[in-house]
Amino acid sequence: MNDHIEWHFRRHPRSVRRARALLVEQAREWKVPDAAAETAVLLLSELVTNSLRHAGCAPGREIRVRCAVRGDVLRIEVSDACVVLPHPRHAAPDDETGRGLALVAALAGRWGAAPRKCGVGKTVWCEVNCLEAGDTGV
Repeated sequence: MNDHIEWHFRRHPRSVRRARALLVEQAREWKVPDAAAETAVLLLSELVTNSLRHAGCAPGREIRVRCAVRGDVLRIEVSDACVVLPHPRHAAPDDETGRGLALVAALAGRWGAAPRKCGVGKTVWCEVNCLEAGDTGV
């Protein structure tokens, strides 16, 4: 079984839906529990959406998504060519946007962002524990 997969997407709003669909399929193949898979798909959607809305990269640049399972953890990485690292906003109750990273912080076991090693852009990542609620792993 492959423990990681990578996809490249055009900078287009339809890429969010495509990324979600691909992760749903992959999580099923990896036998990720439903609750963890649903959380992972939601977090992937937020990270790809943030990359599309806020990266401000030149046309033609792609978004790279990498997902990997290591033990009981599903790690999601979204990379783009923008060097500006994201930070959570404090959205007002009537704001229609601005809650994506707060949602990631609340639902992920861990998350972060770092410049890419190649020197172009950044990677924003999060990790989801694949153990279902109540499963002690014993």
